[in-house]
Amino acid sequence: MSEITSLRDGLLADIATADTLDAVEALRVGALGKSGVVTGLLKTLGAMTPEERQAKGPAIHDLRESVTAAITARKAALESAALDARLAAERIDMSLPAQPVPQGSVHPVSQVMDELAEIFADLGFSVATGPEIEDDWRNFTALNIPETHPARAMHDTFYFGDNARATGGDGNPAAMLLRTHTSPVQIRTMMNEAPPIRIIAPGRVYRSDSDATHTPMFHQIEGLVIDKGITLGHLKWTLETFLKAYFERDDLAIRLRPSFFPFTEPSVEFDASYSLVNGQRVLGGNDGFMELGGSGMVHPNVIRACGLDPQEWQGFAFGIGVDRLAMLKYGMNDLRAFFDGDLRWLRHYGFSALDVPTLSGGVGA
Repeated sequence: MSEITSLRDGLLADIATADTLDAVEALRVGALGKSGVVTGLLKTLGAMTPEERQAKGPAIHDLRESVTAAITARKAALESAALDARLAAERIDMSLPAQPVPQGSVHPVSQVMDELAEIFADLGFSVATGPEIEDDWRNFTALNIPETHPARAMHDTFYFGDNARATGGDGNPAAMLLRTHTSPVQIRTMMNEAPPIRIIAPGRVYRSDSDATHTPMFHQIEGLVIDKGITLGHLKWTLETFLKAYFERDDLAIRLRPSFFPFTEPSVEFDASYSLVNGQRVLGGNDGFMELGGSGMVHPNVIRACGLDPQEWQGFAFGIGVDRLAMLKYGMNDLRAFFDGDLRWLRHYGFSALDVPTLSGGVGA
């Protein structure tokens, strides 16, 4: 019995002086593990006579309970001390402001660009880009726009002059200009990538025009799909799905109206339904329709100019102003304010850097 008492006192002393969790674990294994000293004593009970078991059994069981309790208590004390030390090292300076002072914001155009990319990525589209300084062939000729078309006139297009010329996609000299739409990106994509193609082409474009709803520089997004068996039905579904997701209105409907664009045949303009709220048009509802953009089936001449066979490949294209999309969704009434750099306007309409558009959280969150 004196041996058990000495063993108990020694183990408890060692546990009390253990200064790390690893040391406590080592003592537990040495005492209570499969080969531990306390476990060994418990195994001897089976070979004892009933009288010996009655005499030594309670002492051995008490030894196990005492050692187990001491190890548990010492482990809890060390864990509590470690937590206190960590909390002391990670104190928060409550004299700092609760939130950082906002410094700058995301421009509405940049935010809408991200929203559009998020929506179309879910539809299987990739983002394509191209140069803002373009040649006449890719900007006009390859898009089936004739030499006499008014868009080619100096009063509509910013040309670089007779000395600024490059080689167009057809190998002939071509005048250089600031692109008037992002459609040249479609030309470059069809010439450089094999179908099927599903892209959107957002970016800056330039036209000689300026008033409350027009500026010399603005933003467009165009979509292009080239594949086999593409129809106007695919175009209508894509536009409707995109607009419902962007404006976050399930009651939004679209209609297609016949129109004419040199680069599409047939050509249609697409309108979106709206409702009147306090005298203002809000997209969605059934009070009327308003025009949003142009679209149509890609003209066979455009497909042919890019080296593809229009008998094999068909597609649709559409275009819409990014700035106008921002105005309609976020209630802005003057396009010129987008480019004035007025900090008051930017603070009012700008977005936090953490307002990342997602389809799960809402593209307009």
